[in-house]
Amino acid sequence: MSEQRPAAVTPAGAGEDTARGGSVTARGETRSLLTLREVGRTFGGVRALDGVSFAVRAGAIHGLIGPNGAGKTTALNVISGLMRPTSGAIELGGRRVDRLPAYRIAGLGVRRTYQNIRLFPAMSAAENLIVGMHTLTRAPLWQRLIYAPAARREEAWAHERARALLGRVGLGRREAELARNLSYGEQRRLEIARALASDPTLLLLDEPTAGMNPREVEEVAHLIRSIAAEGSTVLLVEHNVALVMGVCERITVLDYGRVNAEGTPEQVSADARVIEAYLGSEG
Repeated sequence: MSEQRPAAVTPAGAGEDTARGGSVTARGETRSLLTLREVGRTFGGVRALDGVSFAVRAGAIHGLIGPNGAGKTTALNVISGLMRPTSGAIELGGRRVDRLPAYRIAGLGVRRTYQNIRLFPAMSAAENLIVGMHTLTRAPLWQRLIYAPAARREEAWAHERARALLGRVGLGRREAELARNLSYGEQRRLEIARALASDPTLLLLDEPTAGMNPREVEEVAHLIRSIAAEGSTVLLVEHNVALVMGVCERITVLDYGRVNAEGTPEQVSADARVIEAYLGSEG
């Protein structure tokens, strides 16, 4: 977003997690932002991830596809810190993060959406976005309680940013609408907007177009392209193969918790293993 943050508002944890503004997010770099090395995750005797290794280039849109149960959402869970991997290592901008709690990883600029919508249904669309700005706001509680000038400036900035983001995802006239009153597709777009509210370095999208009609899918495709064009890196889990092939620069295919194939959309769509395991074979 282009709006200027007020002087009193600086990213939380700036002294501790300097990687977000330095080594983790240097706009325009072509190095890998995210790297998984032999990552495993077991649930009892089930190996949801089994030695998964792949890298996501900074500023790219990277697809992660595979049949149901392949381990895609588990991969997002371990990257975001919602789960800890059983084995292996995860690096963000060269910094190992697989043992950090989720809030620390969020402080490094990682945001995500979920398969199941997780909005605050009794809050307005704008309020849902403002909640997502918590890592960018710094006014302490006492300033908020007395509505100090710094807190007022911060609140005004947050509302302005929320309006701009809602307009960006096609919800500009729904600012005051309760989230529960939005349509399914609108709620999906609101979740993406909330993930964008804190200006993420790495955006993890888990089935963002599930349940959408073709027009809505195309709108989301345009949004994803614009997110990457502005400098964020996107890791996209999606069952809509046409969308993945149309927006991703590189694709990793999981099957039974392992990397089955990887390459450009053209390479992946022509890979016999992918055709058999996921895209479907003729005859």
